[in-house]
Amino acid sequence: MTYTGDSGAISAAYHPSADAEQAVMGSGSTARFLAPGSVTQGRFGLYEWQMPAGAGGADAHFHRTFSESFYVMTGTVSLFDGARWVAASAGDFLHVPEGGLHGFRNDSGAAASMLILFAPGIPREKYFRELADISATGRQLSEEEWTDLFARHDQYRA
Repeated sequence: MTYTGDSGAISAAYHPSADAEQAVMGSGSTARFLAPGSVTQGRFGLYEWQMPAGAGGADAHFHRTFSESFYVMTGTVSLFDGARWVAASAGDFLHVPEGGLHGFRNDSGAAASMLILFAPGIPREKYFRELADISATGRQLSEEEWTDLFARHDQYRA
């Protein structure tokens, strides 16, 4: 039990959509930070991912300290479930526990969008900001620098 009061508390926090920070990736995909862990007391992080046609995405990888879930809202997103790539469409869902191999990409000819949920709510927005900055500045990272960046954000290539 995490709440022991006798009556409900006034503790909800409203966050208008217009206030959501966003980061634009090199692929043209936009990550909107709908409910990062900083506003959910670290319980979860919720991000909206908008991908233009053929935007690519994340190659197969895994995380040691958090789970990741994907909910496709529009279009077709290729999701890797650790064994195969599946063409997921609106309403499809993929949950990946800690250590589970996964990846995603939009290799279709149309735009797609999905929600990504991280639990617990680790500060994943730091990783997304860093990726966006690398792209925006045109920085070229060596394989060693990529490996270091991924490791700092609990992301390990498969």
